[in-house]
Amino acid sequence: MSSYSLGIDVGTTAVKAILLSENRIVYQTSAAHDLLSPHPGWAEEDAGQWWRNAIRVVRETLAAVPDAREGIRAIGVSGMVPAIVLLDEKGEPLRNSIQQNDARATGQIERLKRELDQEKLFAATGGFTNQQHALPRLLWVRECEPEIWPRIESVLGSYDYLNYKLTGVRALEINWAVESGLYDIRKREWIAEQLDLLGLPSDVFPQVKESAERIGVVSEEAAALTGLAAGTPVIAGSADHIASTLAAGIIDQDELLIKFGGAGDILYCMNEIRPAPELFFDYHVYPGKYLLNGCMASSGSLVKWYSNELLQDESPDLFARLDREAEQVPPGSDGLVVLPYFLGEKTPIFDPEARGVLFGLSLAHKREHIFRAILESVIYGFRHHLEVIHGLGYEPKRILATNGGAKSKFWCQIAADVLNAEIRSYPSHPGSALGVAFLAGKSEGVYERWEQIRDFLTDYRDYKPSPHRAAIYDKAYAIYRELYMRLKPLFASIGKLYDGAAESREEQPK
Repeated sequence: MSSYSLGIDVGTTAVKAILLSENRIVYQTSAAHDLLSPHPGWAEEDAGQWWRNAIRVVRETLAAVPDAREGIRAIGVSGMVPAIVLLDEKGEPLRNSIQQNDARATGQIERLKRELDQEKLFAATGGFTNQQHALPRLLWVRECEPEIWPRIESVLGSYDYLNYKLTGVRALEINWAVESGLYDIRKREWIAEQLDLLGLPSDVFPQVKESAERIGVVSEEAAALTGLAAGTPVIAGSADHIASTLAAGIIDQDELLIKFGGAGDILYCMNEIRPAPELFFDYHVYPGKYLLNGCMASSGSLVKWYSNELLQDESPDLFARLDREAEQVPPGSDGLVVLPYFLGEKTPIFDPEARGVLFGLSLAHKREHIFRAILESVIYGFRHHLEVIHGLGYEPKRILATNGGAKSKFWCQIAADVLNAEIRSYPSHPGSALGVAFLAGKSEGVYERWEQIRDFLTDYRDYKPSPHRAAIYDKAYAIYRELYMRLKPLFASIGKLYDGAAESREEQPK
């Protein structure tokens, strides 16, 4: 009987499953769900839907590979981090998840910036107070949803929640803690001062586990729902961007990944704990390595918004058609520049009040111009992060691209031109699910060496920059950077204007 490892990934737009044997991908599938944004800046999802989708993709996988049920040696789950799932005493979600790219807690962020010693916070956590931190979002819940607050029994992340549903064990993986802003990254312990501000007992945050550490086994209840064998080991898993980094074969200093997911990630591998104020910091799942992590709140989700809301077209060949149309548009989109801050922005500007902008729009512009400008804006964001990394004295020796956007030759060529660098993309790369499946297999002896992850990286494309296009993008990128600086004072005013309009709507008679 073959030995398998199973990876499940909770993404912004879908739950994915992948089944690995010793040296190949045996089966993969996914089930879609929606990112919910009921108010500007809000980002939520239905955690119950994640679990229903997980049941669906696991059952489909087991049906497709008859000997998988008995052959799966270990299961790993990855997901968005640090999403917040609040559970009651029965283990049921009290509300929708509050996603890591949620920007609602602007008031709490500003208050914490004043009340907390930010330099001390940076020294302990590797970051200043920002919208990704769990503390301001939890304070928002306490202040704006007081009926929920006393009922909180546990705080989990996205993949931690699926682990709980699989095993009945409540635990937090190390990088949820690291990115929460509540955890000392050197002492590896919760910061008492932060927990005191919440007024929650420390045990609402379950025990922190290393990524490859076994947290439990598939329970009888989960086995009945999923078809998995009861007793199958489940590891703590991984943040999605960390699992993607491993899945791209990045285990050496100076390798860099750009990840075209629902959010946009850029990850740089290094040998030292060296946080940067403009970026996040993570532990790599590879022992002794660390990652500087940039995360843009909108990337693939912005493309999906454009297709669903403006074009109202969900046909399967839409993006291939849009690529062909946009290829006819010159670099720089005939003077159209987009700021991709449709959910505020995390790194490197840490501005939850920032908003999306289409600048330079004219009657001569068509839908393909807007599409190209959106794609370019995401890469401008990646370039901004790369400039920060260069400023720290680091020089990436390899740039790799994965996830949904890596399937597009057009978008990858834009990336090579904007970054003025050679890029290798993995168009059929399954991303985080592959990384966490390999990690699970490594934990149970299916794989002996970390380098074996590279055996899966056989399908790739290489892109070289065009000096002519790169020169045009240098000018467009300068406008992109200046545009944000000029509009920054107005973003807060726009937010207040919306808040006032919302209050007016509420006051109108029904």
